Amino acid sequence: MKIIFTDYPLVLLPSIVQAGMIYYPIIAVLGIFANVISIVILSRGKCGLSKCVSRYLVAMAAADLLVAVIDVLLYRLNHLYFPETFLFITQVCAFHRALNHAVTDISVWLTLSFTSDRYLMICCHKLRSRFCTEKTAARVIATVCPLFCCKNIPWYFAFEPILLVHNVAWGCNVKQEFFIEPTWIFFTWIHRCFSPLLPMFLILLLNALTVGHILMASRIRKNLRGSMNGANQNDAEMESRRKSIILLFAISGNFIMMWMTYFIYFLWTQITKRYYITGFSDPLLIADETSYMLLLLSCCTNTCIYAVTQSKFREELKSGMKYLPR
Repeated sequence: MKIIFTDYPLVLLPSIVQAGMIYYPIIAVLGIFANVISIVILSRGKCGLSKCVSRYLVAMAAADLLVAVIDVLLYRLNHLYFPETFLFITQVCAFHRALNHAVTDISVWLTLSFTSDRYLMICCHKLRSRFCTEKTAARVIATVCPLFCCKNIPWYFAFEPILLVHNVAWGCNVKQEFFIEPTWIFFTWIHRCFSPLLPMFLILLLNALTVGHILMASRIRKNLRGSMNGANQNDAEMESRRKSIILLFAISGNFIMMWMTYFIYFLWTQITKRYYITGFSDPLLIADETSYMLLLLSCCTNTCIYAVTQSKFREELKSGMKYLPR
């Protein structure tokens, strides 16, 4: 039914398969470990972040943890190392594919939600007291998760079995009508627009507006403080704003970089109208796999971002490391 890569020495496998068999186990371990650590530390509320920000970051870490488990561990590694498990029963496989798309969408839109919250907090003084609250963050998270689970239900019906074994359907093959029926084509475009086209555009737009607002506010504030006797004193508000901006730009910038290759690959396939793969050395397959490798890397990079940009997060991490068995 499938090529069992583990039946062959690693050096005899195609290069892209070798890369996957080495890369995905590392990403699975790092993604699960890093996000569990992030959830524990951020949930303690001792990182000097507001409850609203902490709520978003914990939700983002939980979504990334699900991506690491559902996509990397149960999908990528399962295909490479265990190609004949019950996960390849057609109904299970189709449900897994739909769930895979759902958790990816949730991760993307929580990143956008966090970016939007920081934009309102920094640029919209009249709205921040109303929307930049822990209660609003909880409502947004509670809306995003079920909404994108429902949005991805059609994926369950996009697959058909590859073969029957003792009257049991095995494998997941995309139906032929998925590529030609207007309904499925419309659904595909809606799916791509919601992840990642629209989020990428909105994140870039909100960050540009935030940068413009900060530059203008900083210029005005410096002019006002320059005319006062306390001009040489530290500006606590600007320092707090600077830390918030570093965190925001690091997270959203990481998102853009990790998704850019996937975005370019998608545009290329739409322009050339080529959707088939001719073999393991096909540049289209290499581009596709590379885009997913970068995309899935994003599920374990946010913890590194927290550690680099947040001194109190580093302190909590160091404190926790003392209790690990030696």
